[in-house]
Amino acid sequence: MTSSTARHRTVLITGASRGLGAELARIYAEDGWRVIACQRGAVPAEGVVDRLPLDVADPASIDALGQALQGVAIDLLINNAAVRGDTGGLDTLKPDGFLDVMRVNTLAPLLLTRALHSNLKAGERRIVANISSRAGSLAEGTLDDDEGDYAYRCSKAALNMATVKLAQDLRGDGISVLSLHPGWVQTDMGGSDAVVSVASSAAGLKAIIDRADLADSGSFRAFDGRQVSW
Repeated sequence: MTSSTARHRTVLITGASRGLGAELARIYAEDGWRVIACQRGAVPAEGVVDRLPLDVADPASIDALGQALQGVAIDLLINNAAVRGDTGGLDTLKPDGFLDVMRVNTLAPLLLTRALHSNLKAGERRIVANISSRAGSLAEGTLDDDEGDYAYRCSKAALNMATVKLAQDLRGDGISVLSLHPGWVQTDMGGSDAVVSVASSAAGLKAIIDRADLADSGSFRAFDGRQVSW
């Protein structure tokens, strides 16, 4: 997609202050999109990117965002904000910590999609992209990875089901919903051993989103285009 064709389109990205979210905001802005970048804390002024405050762990903050954007057509919602949580396995699992991860990684994308439903219906592209993880795949998630991140894995598996359910419910509105695996990305969450650069992941995800249509709704794809097993 060239900047000339994307000039009047709008993308909203959560968790856009750093890492993958920041890179997605950068490349969409470079491609001519209006970018609404949402993040916690102070919101700096920036020329080509509209930054709005959002705490995805707080349903009231999500509702306030929806109110602030009433009447704004949104072509693409990227639910990128996520947290890792405890990685120590069953012995160190804490109920509150587990629920905090589920609140951010699974519930927030559902609430955001609901809050921005009318905005998406008013858009041209009408896509919800949920940044999931292969770690949430029942078939593939533990094949080469035995870390004890129960909450993160469960939250991403639940997000995948949310994608399938949303795809079913929103098809009548012409809205496509995707689950996307960004790879093991070199971010604060990915850690020092990660193998995929932020730039490569973001570019791959954008390429998938750019090609997506209603026939792809409810699918689970990796940043390199590979179909991921549920």
